[in-house]
Amino acid sequence: MEIIIVDSEAEVANIASDYLAYYANKGGNLGVATGSTPLATYRELIRRHRAGEVTFKDCSFFALDEYVGLPIEHEQSYYHVIHNEFSDHVDVDPARVHIPDGLADDIGAACEDYERKIIEAGGIDIQLLGIGTNGHVGFNEPSSSFSSLTRIKTLHPQTVLDNARFFDSADDVPYHVVTQGLGTISRAGHLLLLATGTAKAHAIAASIEGPLSVSMPASVLQLHPRATVVIDQAAASELKNKEYYEFTYAHKPQWQKDMWK
Repeated sequence: MEIIIVDSEAEVANIASDYLAYYANKGGNLGVATGSTPLATYRELIRRHRAGEVTFKDCSFFALDEYVGLPIEHEQSYYHVIHNEFSDHVDVDPARVHIPDGLADDIGAACEDYERKIIEAGGIDIQLLGIGTNGHVGFNEPSSSFSSLTRIKTLHPQTVLDNARFFDSADDVPYHVVTQGLGTISRAGHLLLLATGTAKAHAIAASIEGPLSVSMPASVLQLHPRATVVIDQAAASELKNKEYYEFTYAHKPQWQKDMWK
């Protein structure tokens, strides 16, 4: 993994936008995520789009997950979040913004259809990821198989509590979701995980430096041939090899840094 440690959320968003803009300008398929962490990145990409620096006209978007049973017009549905926070503000074709169907009569069939759409599109070129305090990516909670595909999952109680800030109360958070599986995520050509704040420090350290384990789903990044982790100093605070990661990135050849810009 490439570990990039910076001083602020704004720097995390700027570097993440460099990577995503590179693939977008090539007409790549982008895996998009929700939650609070990616929002600064989306704002930066929208700014760059309006400045004429990046286009999404030939891209397809594939969202990581969606709540089961939450109407798409609900402000916390991921359909609403992706459109409202990102896709409606750039030049991606709305027909090419794909989000798992949490309202399908047959959820199993809808999950298979979502997998098929990704494959038929040629796969995801870069998948944006956040990380939960318990190490989940997408909504692959602890015990999720590393080979799992898009499926329905029950949220961990900690995830329900973490997401309650987006709802009136924890009782309003749906317990079931549709999520890309760890196997689905791992098929993407490039994984880009972002994290900020001390609340994510333990999960980041365990995922990067701990053992490969289904108890820490994000540790699956250890198996990927191209995984980039961009974090701020707070999220990096529990890393044992923090100084080495900073040294490595500081001495990265400039041409490698520039290629994403």
